[in-house]
Amino acid sequence: MEHEPTKNKISSAFRYAFPKTTPILFGFLFLGLSYGIYMYSMGFSWGYTLALSALIYAGSMEFVTVAMLLSPFDPVSAFLITLMVNGRHIFYGLSMLEVYRNTGWLKPYLIFGMCDESFSINYTSQIPLGVSKGWIYFFVTLLNQLYWVVGSIIGNLFASVISFDGKGLEFVLTALFIVLAIEQYKIQRNLISSSIGLVIPGIALWIFGSEHFMIPAMLGIVVILSLLRNTMEG
Repeated sequence: MEHEPTKNKISSAFRYAFPKTTPILFGFLFLGLSYGIYMYSMGFSWGYTLALSALIYAGSMEFVTVAMLLSPFDPVSAFLITLMVNGRHIFYGLSMLEVYRNTGWLKPYLIFGMCDESFSINYTSQIPLGVSKGWIYFFVTLLNQLYWVVGSIIGNLFASVISFDGKGLEFVLTALFIVLAIEQYKIQRNLISSSIGLVIPGIALWIFGSEHFMIPAMLGIVVILSLLRNTMEG
């Protein structure tokens, strides 16, 4: 009988969390399907797809990782690219310091599983009294990750069973970043940052070539945006 209150608390948290994540369910399943098919087209089985989607879980970084695995080993470049792609999570983490306080042993997973969508739900939810906040945060995070992992496995298995022409599928990563850039522009409408993001990589590509331009381009963007920070904020 002593475990009954805890059981009820967990089930109540799940019933609260699941409806919050249903809009993300369809988006993550579709994106996961694309990722699974992309992985298969690059020669990776469902086991690799499961491992990468479950252990990395960093949005577009999973797509970037595929290219890294097929390229010469370069840990410095991998670190810098990962930092640039997911650097915003640093600010997410700072924002969630107070929110995730007193979540106990759930906190390590909450930190690991935090993505844009989980952050948005957990940070803004007005949780009713009598429902465990920690368990709600846990289920929101877990469900969102499950949607992504299940979608990616289904996509990989589907691609392995159904014969189709995967030519051009590698463009999915480029398309993903183009869509993200357009969405960011719609939100911020900042021509300065957008122009810098286009001009600096172009210059780096011209100077260093296609195989070595990435790191100089990222460093150049960081330096110039830092110098222009006050102007852009004004």
